[in-house]
Amino acid sequence: MTDWRPGAAARALTAPLYRQVRAFFDARGVLEVDTPQLASHGVTDLHIQCIPVPGYGYLQSSPEYHMKRLLAAGSGPIWQISHAFRDGEAGRRHNPEFTLLEWYRPGFDLDALIQECSTLLSELLSLPRIQRHAFRDLFRDVTGLDPLTTDTAALRVRASRHAELPDLDHAALVDYLMATEVEAALPPHQLTVVERFPGWAAALARTTADPDGAVVAQRFEIYAGGLELANGYFELTDPAEQASRFAQDRARRAEQALPDMTADPYLLAALDHGLPECAGVAVGLDRVLMCRLEETDIRRLLSFPAHNA
Repeated sequence: MTDWRPGAAARALTAPLYRQVRAFFDARGVLEVDTPQLASHGVTDLHIQCIPVPGYGYLQSSPEYHMKRLLAAGSGPIWQISHAFRDGEAGRRHNPEFTLLEWYRPGFDLDALIQECSTLLSELLSLPRIQRHAFRDLFRDVTGLDPLTTDTAALRVRASRHAELPDLDHAALVDYLMATEVEAALPPHQLTVVERFPGWAAALARTTADPDGAVVAQRFEIYAGGLELANGYFELTDPAEQASRFAQDRARRAEQALPDMTADPYLLAALDHGLPECAGVAVGLDRVLMCRLEETDIRRLLSFPAHNA
């Protein structure tokens, strides 16, 4: 018999959470916007697989590109709650369709956005304790290995303690150990801010250098316990650098036999026109709700998760 019933219990209704978010941004004078969920281009990021809609383009994996076009047009600070879509992501913490809260703050540096994002999540989750760590320091404290300078072979030996792995490169091994060891070691009942990611993980963020000259990304993530909730950048505004990164992504996609993704010309044109100095962040609201209700499976909080949507 076909199970037609919704999966979410009444306690998972999102209206109180959304009201609290809206009040937060209203009090700060940030404009609520709405952008397309279906558009002509997807993203080149190797770790994100967009869902194609033949004849129309792609379901959007984030409202980021369109929001940056609004910023370039002079919108000022903006936020939105948007449905987003990613292929192949399903399980206790993922659903192919999910809800993002995303906002951008012209004039903010990364530290200012970390403070604002931490304040919001602390209020939503009643978690006043917040700790901050540089990615490199936290990784080294947990694993005993420096993610930027340790030999790839040593990372592979460490990772093989958990599972037999395919031939992963240096960055993928660091990602694997971050997920299996570092995130698992984060203290419960607090927010943990991880910042200054390895330079190869910059995506659409600017980069800078550690004191020893190693390249790091001006990017942060915020965790509640070991669950990632937020991912933020001090945004890259250089169109030539962004075009170069898109080209590198496409080359790596070809190497890994992933579908090619054309760089979004509208975003590059907006960057060429001029994106204001800004910081931006995306927060997974379904995961925030998981923490708020102490639920371990995202599917029990969605009205219709992927298996019966």
